[in-house]
Amino acid sequence: MSSYRLISVTLIASLFLSTLAGCASNSGSNDYSQGQARTVQEVSMGTVTAVRPVTINGSQTPMVGTLGGAVVGGLAGSEVGGGKGSIVGSVVGAVLGGMGGSAIEQKVTSQNGVQITIQLDSGRMIAVTQGADQVFNVGDRVQVLSGNGVTRVTH
Repeated sequence: MSSYRLISVTLIASLFLSTLAGCASNSGSNDYSQGQARTVQEVSMGTVTAVRPVTINGSQTPMVGTLGGAVVGGLAGSEVGGGKGSIVGSVVGAVLGGMGGSAIEQKVTSQNGVQITIQLDSGRMIAVTQGADQVFNVGDRVQVLSGNGVTRVTH
């Protein structure tokens, strides 16, 4: 592989991984989107009855993981053989790179979460899954904030 080609593949791979790291989104009790700011939320009080760790799966967007991986794989594969071998290497590299890029994107954007089951003071029982940015224990008194299709639990 020529040094120019190696630098190009390395640069593209670095940009690809940096883009993936920027795609990670958090869904904890302290994370708000711009659209959620300055909106009314209903507040309910309750007691935690169960807590269990979960994994919140990451995203798989065609433009980031799959396409980025395909570009890197295609460039790397184009260095295999010469002539027709180079073309086959590019195609195989692009397919494998796309599959690998998609898997990497999902792993990088996944996060640890927690499912909190709460007995509300109203008598209603609910469960909320969110990012694990706070520690909850059975018996904790908590606030449940709900509005615009988003619910979060906080102390």
